[in-house]
Amino acid sequence: MSGLIPGLSGNGVVTVNRVVLLQGFTIDDLEERVAMLCENVKTYHSETGFLGGMVVLNSGMISNEGSTVGQAVASTLKDREALIITFWRGFEEHEASHRSETFQPLFRRVLELCENGNEEIAYRMLWSGKAYTPEEATEAQAAKSRYAA
Repeated sequence: MSGLIPGLSGNGVVTVNRVVLLQGFTIDDLEERVAMLCENVKTYHSETGFLGGMVVLNSGMISNEGSTVGQAVASTLKDREALIITFWRGFEEHEASHRSETFQPLFRRVLELCENGNEEIAYRMLWSGKAYTPEEATEAQAAKSRYAA
């Protein structure tokens, strides 16, 4: 680990929720409900295992350079699909957060706008890293040139 997520060790857990908005709901609805949920987690679970998180929205762009399944030019889920990604010290701490009385009402409000229901997958971190500074990148490139066979 390189410290991209401070406190995330090899025993840490990354959870991913995939939200597909139901017809009639907007990104503003999603942002408002998820903001309330995330603020709750930060407030009540920062001392009990929560390390950080992010919410990302499908931009509609598909990388044809990085995709191997056809050559689509746009995602049909643009502005309808979001991933809620959280980082935890451990899985049981995450699960305890979901049992929290303050969490459950806010979680149900997010689920109301989900076309796809909800399945939250927990992942074990295998690698994380920050970009090199320009100086570090130059040094790394030089080392590759010298030692890579």
